[in-house]
Amino acid sequence: MKRRDFILGLGSAALCSNAARGQQASGAGQLSATKKRVAHVDPALKVEDMKVVAGPFFDELKRLGYVEGENLVVERYSGGGRIERYQSLAQEVVETKPDLILSIGAPLTGRFKAVTSTIPILAVTGDPIRFGIVTNIARPGGNITGVSVDAGVAIWGKRLEILAEAVPKLARVAYVSTRGNLNSAGGKATEEVAKKLGISLVPAPVDSPVTEAEYRRVFDSIQRDQIDGIFFSAEFEHQPHRRLAIQLVQQIRLPAVHIFPDDVEAGALMSYALDAKAAFRTMSAQAVEILKGANPGDMPYVQGVHYELAINLKTAKALGLELPATLLARADKVIE
Repeated sequence: MKRRDFILGLGSAALCSNAARGQQASGAGQLSATKKRVAHVDPALKVEDMKVVAGPFFDELKRLGYVEGENLVVERYSGGGRIERYQSLAQEVVETKPDLILSIGAPLTGRFKAVTSTIPILAVTGDPIRFGIVTNIARPGGNITGVSVDAGVAIWGKRLEILAEAVPKLARVAYVSTRGNLNSAGGKATEEVAKKLGISLVPAPVDSPVTEAEYRRVFDSIQRDQIDGIFFSAEFEHQPHRRLAIQLVQQIRLPAVHIFPDDVEAGALMSYALDAKAAFRTMSAQAVEILKGANPGDMPYVQGVHYELAINLKTAKALGLELPATLLARADKVIE
């Protein structure tokens, strides 16, 4: 089922504009021709959660002068964690002819790339070259630009290195990922990184639809195996189930490295992720330029340069881990 919400002004990388086009929002009647229309599309989050997660981006857009209900209309769509639905969802969104599409995640963005070469797309993905989103970082060409939440598999390897440093003699790590990611070039490259670290990476595939029941099934399987650590792939399909993932990890008492920084505040052991605030600022600036008429293909696809290591000492103590002082010294945030 499509989850669609016509709400004036989203900010997610889609707000900010001074230009024009007439449009209609649900129950709002005809809107001023000075407003722009943005489609914000998430692979898994519910519409109401999309608003919360993208809140900092909206705040930045507001600061830049683009306010929901005043100069922007946003139509939100969710893929509901059903990977097989992404293609039809992309086609459906393109047929509405928005001024800008904000696409979350490489799989979804790849579907948009396949169905439109004219509507500007602002994407948040992993390494855009590895996923085939663009062929050049500095000058993407075409109609897509955005922000990468990782700079290639080196970042994934770094997460494994951090987990291995925290857990001496780490041997078997469950790799929680969608099945498609396991079989991708990135998944295979991650396996190679694990081999260099002397770690056996045990696939723990999450099948579509990515639901709470599917997560519980995966963790039941992990609990039956001789696993001594958990590694989450950097996929946005995990986002709706972040709190559940923390709870399940705690129940089976295994150390894990997560991909969302605020998960550590909620009880996760550690995370290593892009500076979200910097990413939001970049996305907002990109959206403003695009909605003013800039060509996305001429705008660099920005790769993160600052990644934050967060550690929860309370969780480490509950797991019986005595973390190395060198690891703690490198942490950007330590929760005691």
